[in-house]
Amino acid sequence: MTKKVYCGNVEIGGGAPVSIQSMTNTDPHDPDAILEQIRALEDAGCEIVRLTVPDMTAAECLGAVKKEVRIPVIADIHFDHRLAIAAMEKGADKIRINPGNIGGAEKTARVIEAAKKHGVPIRVGVNSGSLERDILEKYRGVTAEGLVESALRNVELLEKMNFHDIVVSIKSSDVVMNTKAYRLISSQCEYPLHIGVTEAGTRESGIIKSAVGLGALLMDGIGDTMRVSLTGDPVSEIIAAKKILSAAGMRKEAINLVSCPTCGRTKVDLVSIAEQVDKALMKVGDKRSKDSKPPITVAVMGCAVNGPGEAKGADIGVACGDGEGLIFAKGKIIKKADEDQIIGELVSLAEKI
Repeated sequence: MTKKVYCGNVEIGGGAPVSIQSMTNTDPHDPDAILEQIRALEDAGCEIVRLTVPDMTAAECLGAVKKEVRIPVIADIHFDHRLAIAAMEKGADKIRINPGNIGGAEKTARVIEAAKKHGVPIRVGVNSGSLERDILEKYRGVTAEGLVESALRNVELLEKMNFHDIVVSIKSSDVVMNTKAYRLISSQCEYPLHIGVTEAGTRESGIIKSAVGLGALLMDGIGDTMRVSLTGDPVSEIIAAKKILSAAGMRKEAINLVSCPTCGRTKVDLVSIAEQVDKALMKVGDKRSKDSKPPITVAVMGCAVNGPGEAKGADIGVACGDGEGLIFAKGKIIKKADEDQIIGELVSLAEKI
């Protein structure tokens, strides 16, 4: 078990549930835009949010934002130790730095001093694009072993300054290398691990890479906090993270949708029905979570073969026929609905359970 670190009021490590993070992608100098995005992330289930701080104006902006949000805020810092110090003075709950590019030991020491003063943990972030030259030469390029060596070197630098409030991340866009690196460091490091596949890609390809890479780690018991990195709206990262955690058995989604892949027996537009049901049930699921109601399973099946029999474990569902569907609950048929009524019937039943 890893050590426990507090990012604001969120526990990371020490057996705490794996927390979900994201990062804003709005103008770092526009507090209104940042707040709008963070509130959308909060509503989606984000538990920790990271902001880039490229200059002092952005640090001031972080301070203004921090006063208005419910979840902890991380400052993402590169190259300038003064920005890290300013972000902590403005209320950052955690900072992300690469000690190797912050300006040398003396400047790193100033950051550590400020972190101790403000009680702020530091995430040591190493990725395949930030490896030191000697490590690249030693391993003849970017390798899992090199990522681990770089991370542990930077951790040792903080430890020598008597700082131990650390979270570690070692990310690569290569899923196999990424997974190998985290498995290696998990056996050599007691600090909590922030897991993710960096620069995973667009929504579709990025979710697949993240599901493979993060799912493998989570089922190995590796990972204390996570981010699914996608190109686009960061709210998608939260939705994907929740689904990955659910699939890995780490969390229970308020609504678990199961649907068949369709075949030649399907006589309705099941793809559209399943997608619309999934979207419509998101709000129902959010309400169930807020009301602390137990999770439910909803099945959307294309025919009688994959209907109440195969999906009898579902709380509610539909087995579709020719332009219609049989609505069932706990394996028992309760009514028939025309194709255009199926979505409304399932949502209505889900709301009543």
